Amino acid sequence: MARRWTPQRFTALRRLRVVICALATFALCATFFLCTTRKAVALSVNGETRHVTTYATTVTGLLREQGVDVKTHDLVQSTSAGALTNHDVVTVKSAYQTTISIDGQEVPFWTVADSAEQLLSFFEQNEVAASRVRVDIRNVYNQLTGGFVVNADGPVTVVADGKTSVAPNGKLPAASILDSKSIVLGKDDRVSVEKDGGKTVLRVERVTYGDETATESIPYVTRLVTDASLAPGETRVEQAGVNGEKRITYRVTYVDGKAQTREQTDETVTKVALDEVIAVGPEAPAKTDDDADTGANAGDDADDGAVDDNSGDDGNATDDSTGDPTAGTSSPEPSETQTPEPDPEPSTSEPTQQPTQAPTQTPTQKPMPTQQPTQQPTQQPSNPAAGSRLYRPTAAAAQAYAAGAAAQYGWTGKNWQNLVNLWNRESGWRWNAENPWSGAYGIPQSLPPSKMAAFGANYRDDAAAQIDWGLSYIAGRYGSPNKAWEHSEHYGWY
Repeated sequence: MARRWTPQRFTALRRLRVVICALATFALCATFFLCTTRKAVALSVNGETRHVTTYATTVTGLLREQGVDVKTHDLVQSTSAGALTNHDVVTVKSAYQTTISIDGQEVPFWTVADSAEQLLSFFEQNEVAASRVRVDIRNVYNQLTGGFVVNADGPVTVVADGKTSVAPNGKLPAASILDSKSIVLGKDDRVSVEKDGGKTVLRVERVTYGDETATESIPYVTRLVTDASLAPGETRVEQAGVNGEKRITYRVTYVDGKAQTREQTDETVTKVALDEVIAVGPEAPAKTDDDADTGANAGDDADDGAVDDNSGDDGNATDDSTGDPTAGTSSPEPSETQTPEPDPEPSTSEPTQQPTQAPTQTPTQKPMPTQQPTQQPTQQPSNPAAGSRLYRPTAAAAQAYAAGAAAQYGWTGKNWQNLVNLWNRESGWRWNAENPWSGAYGIPQSLPPSKMAAFGANYRDDAAAQIDWGLSYIAGRYGSPNKAWEHSEHYGWY
């Protein structure tokens, strides 16, 4: 007997169909998600390439998933900017720090170059003259033996101890090349790689130290003392001044026998300076306007002075005439206090204090100019550039640094020119450029500026930290300066 078609059965069948459709849709979506998010990616870390399968959507997620530890200055590149896609090639190169000289200024430089020749070529690719840049290798025993190749493509000219020779195999580490020439390095000797025309030059500079002494004069100080026995304006030398002497010892650094720097290590006074003492007569009391008007004869002047004595205890003309030394030394003071009286605005303490200090402080304040130069430097930082790699450079020096740093990303030609244009617009390549409205700061105009701290704590003065952060920002957000410039052209910012 056939089952009857009831409303309850119809409802149950409808619910079953809805569940089946939902499960089918979910299965279809899950299959599509797995097929589209599963990616085959080539991951190259310091030249070692492996092919991996991942569901990560970003390069950062892929590196975290694969356990690749990336430091701040390491170079990370992907064939597709932005989200990770199928068949992407992700390249990671670990950076190390060396020292370069740009127009004679030493700059610590983070690089991924596998040879000094390649590092120099980074600057040449962006049209920075090779003669402006030199690679200095400071940590000789670690860096040189760590496989830092001088020239991977040809011979190397070695200059040391006044002799020049050629090493045919430039692919060797610098330490091996020096060993082949029987060149033994001292602890502080300097090793550098530079370009000289078409040649790659490995140069060794010998560093030695010595002490030098110099004798300097200590100028005597002139002191003034008031002598009541002298007429006003009269002077007498009580004691002749004699200059002193001091012996200063310097630590001198010699590079290939030539003095390069001197640092003071000791200072000893060998002869004490003798002050010059000059006696001066007391100042004459100042006359008031009333004295000038009524002073027709000496008697009238004396009467006026007497009136002043009784009224304010300030006019000490009679005390001067007595010849009392105590009164004589104090007579200039009250006369000075009377001079400002026509102006009632200043406080009463100022006129009385200023004259009383004048006779006593004039002698003691005279030496101050000779003392200030020795005191002032102790209040200044010993090295204001400490903590910076490229401290407050010119725009030209900042561009020279950026040229080599950008070339490491492969940004040459049009990419480099657009980077120059971009930061010309943003800051004019000024390390201290600041937007008064937004607070964006530095050559790349970081907002907030503290973002740049990851590349250098002294980012407000260090153009290297600013440039390194700016390049990393462009690489992560736009992929290249060309795209960053296009965005800036369209929106006015990047």
